[in-house]
Amino acid sequence: MATITEENVPRLPRHVKFRFDQAREAWVVLAPEKVFMPDEIAVEVLKRCDGDTTLKDIIDDLARTFEAERDVVAADVVAMLQDLADKGIITT
Repeated sequence: MATITEENVPRLPRHVKFRFDQAREAWVVLAPEKVFMPDEIAVEVLKRCDGDTTLKDIIDDLARTFEAERDVVAADVVAMLQDLADKGIITT
């Protein structure tokens, strides 16, 4: 299993879809035989996992956007993406 670091460029693999589900009126992550319903903060992180942006830049953007302490944002985002990577939902 890969360890998520700020140098990584996170993205969703081809078999995972992230979209707004009209029926549920919520963002969902669809993976084979799995559906995840991320909370508002996770949605903001996942929207930025475009396969072009480093995790460092994603964290900087989130800290700026939400006027939050960068170290706190970094710890939370790395932990969340590591959990998703362990489940095969995020790749780098």
